[in-house]
Amino acid sequence: MNGSYYQNPTFPGASDNSGFNGNFQGNTPPGNISYNTDLDMEQSYIENILRLNKGKRVKAYVSYPDSSDWKDKIYTGIIEEAGKDHLIISDPNTGIWYLIRLIYLNYVEFGERINYSHSYSEKTF
Repeated sequence: MNGSYYQNPTFPGASDNSGFNGNFQGNTPPGNISYNTDLDMEQSYIENILRLNKGKRVKAYVSYPDSSDWKDKIYTGIIEEAGKDHLIISDPNTGIWYLIRLIYLNYVEFGERINYSHSYSEKTF
């Protein structure tokens, strides 16, 4: 189907013994690799702090740099979920749920004490 219309790109070193044979396999460390999800809670990443404060009312200050209509926006609601790249809040006044990408999040304002866990100890600020 492809015929000679589209040819695969040729990279420098593809024909020599540089280790590139046209099939990228990447460098894989020896042994089995396992990921321990419990370690995520030890580190003070923003998504973990947001997860610890699930159910709290917040104002999320967000900037969309490429948008002229939505340059800066404030979302008010309750933290429902948080992941490595997103925050989900619901506004009980309107019934609207928001999925916010964390790359656009500037900061979060809490109206009450914040739960914060770092280095195996639970702290409240």
